[in-house]
Amino acid sequence: MLDTIEKLLILQDRDRRIRRVQGELAHIDPERQMYQARAVSTQTGLEAAKTRVKQIESDRKNLELEVETKKQLIAKYANQQLQTRKNEEYRALSHEIDMCKDEIFKIENQEIELMEQAEATHKEVGHASQSAAEARKLMEDQLAQLAAREQNLEKELLELTTNREELACAVDESSRDRYERLVRNKGENVVVGVQHGVCGGCHMRLPAQIVVTCQAQQELVSCTNCGRILYYSHDMDLAVAE
Repeated sequence: MLDTIEKLLILQDRDRRIRRVQGELAHIDPERQMYQARAVSTQTGLEAAKTRVKQIESDRKNLELEVETKKQLIAKYANQQLQTRKNEEYRALSHEIDMCKDEIFKIENQEIELMEQAEATHKEVGHASQSAAEARKLMEDQLAQLAAREQNLEKELLELTTNREELACAVDESSRDRYERLVRNKGENVVVGVQHGVCGGCHMRLPAQIVVTCQAQQELVSCTNCGRILYYSHDMDLAVAE
């Protein structure tokens, strides 16, 4: 194999590994934010459920105060009945007492509804509390794992990039520039093999002369379709597949 090709393949492999590590590092922060957001969401749900419980308890106390006020009115009207001698006033007071009793009945029904709501909401708080605790525990575990993974990846990236420049400088300037330009335009797969007379990058059939020149391994050969740098090794089959 042409010496320049060997050096380019080594450089390409290094660049692929660098990009892989960079890609994994780029995904760590979104993962971290996802677990944090999930924990915040479940905690927000828990706080909302607790707020509903407090509101229900507050509404019940207000209803109890209303009932107590109505009972005091009933006692007041009953006392006034004992003092009046007029039938019309007596009947009017009786009517007020009946209205208070009706309102107490309605309020007590509302209290029953609130008690049922309170029971359901307390269960909701229990479930929300468990979900929040599980999400918080998961977040803590995952953040610890992500931190360790991030540290390892940063260490690996440093090791990979440390001598990348040396690998690049080992390639002659013209070939290196050609390689770098292809990487910018084509991505990481720019030095490709020839198999069955087909380019390993664009998978288009190559002219016979290009295949022969590539097999001779005397110069850098480019694919006539995509411009990628071609190479040949003895384990490749140059015969065109039927």
